Amino acid sequence: MGRYGDEVAALAAPLTDPGDLDVLLDRVGDARVVMLGEASHGTHEFYTWRAAISRRLIEEKGFSFVAVEGDWPDCDRVDRAVRCLPDAPADPREALLCFERWPTWMWANEEVVDFTRWLRTRNAGVDASERAGFHGLDVYSLWESLREILTYLREHDPEQVPAALAAYRCFEPYGENAQEYAWATRMVPASCENEVIDLLAALRRRAAADGADRFRAWQNAEVVAGAERYYRAMVRGGRESWNVRDRHMDESLDRLLQHYGPGSKAVVWAHNTHVGDARATDMAESGTVNVGQLARERYGPDRVVLVGFGTHHGTVVAGHAWGAPMAVMAVPPGRRDSLEAVLHAAAPQQALFVFPPGDHPDVLTGELDHRAIGVVYHPTREEYGNYVPTVLGERYDAFLWFDRSQAVRPLSPHAVDVLEPETYPSGV
Repeated sequence: MGRYGDEVAALAAPLTDPGDLDVLLDRVGDARVVMLGEASHGTHEFYTWRAAISRRLIEEKGFSFVAVEGDWPDCDRVDRAVRCLPDAPADPREALLCFERWPTWMWANEEVVDFTRWLRTRNAGVDASERAGFHGLDVYSLWESLREILTYLREHDPEQVPAALAAYRCFEPYGENAQEYAWATRMVPASCENEVIDLLAALRRRAAADGADRFRAWQNAEVVAGAERYYRAMVRGGRESWNVRDRHMDESLDRLLQHYGPGSKAVVWAHNTHVGDARATDMAESGTVNVGQLARERYGPDRVVLVGFGTHHGTVVAGHAWGAPMAVMAVPPGRRDSLEAVLHAAAPQQALFVFPPGDHPDVLTGELDHRAIGVVYHPTREEYGNYVPTVLGERYDAFLWFDRSQAVRPLSPHAVDVLEPETYPSGV
């Protein structure tokens, strides 16, 4: 079975149904944050098993919400549906069909429909104060968030409308094209930063005391501020834009936990490159951080459980270029000497690894290349990329393995916005 075969066999537990997750829930204990990764944004098994874990965390351990690598306004429509609010659709699928930003399949898919329908049914049977939410942590929805702020303020707080209009009009000449705005700030020493700061300050002052609707407006303002920083950093290249984005997700998660109150607990769904501690990869060498690392630093490693996911071969949904039509692509076998090749040789077809405390075997302490598939994917180029050097036992606290996996089942959105720039470093 190769160099690590006996160690893998000793660590692996079969994974056939949600009852097999008991050992993982024991590992979670009284943790406040559980982050569930994925090796791609287009794999069926990753979504369905994240859903299975999240169901048990919500039902058995009282987790308060699921926060995903998605946009706040889009996910807020889903949140209203799952928490049975009167102005929301009765079926979360309707809210998911409204996702328009490429890659829509990340959240507009049948697997997420199944989970959010379950969440709505569960929430309908408990008091409103106990209903679990569904929220977006990402930074891309600059114009959508500005429009949401204006709509809210016109109805609830007209005296703050001028600040929101000033921010909106500052961005308006760029035609909702983030790249045009970013390049303009690089070529001319001017930006909309001051207008955004004024808007954010006005909403932040009142958010804590004015309930859920005010919190939504505040978070939209935080998204606008984060997006403005992100797009300016993006045109300079390198790690800065990545760090702006992951710090924004970390801060958004913390705001949500504070909003839900003392004792609140969060499940996070995001790519392995965001969830797995960056310090256990080559990301750290370039000064790159991620939300998994930041959560461990903020709450303490004993209060955070990071769970990675991986596969050896199968199919995946991705695009050949940013904004390209989605396609079902073949995922080739993991390359030689990678983590995927090691687990293929020695682990069950589906397996759960919960890493023991204390001394770790070599497979958890040695460095192995670990596959990461972005929304832009070229299977024929795997020998030259798509792998992150990883110390497995330091990057994650547990790992779910699927030797053969299949593509996620996308919904058909009404429209697709392809103007957003590709994320650094590889569309994850």
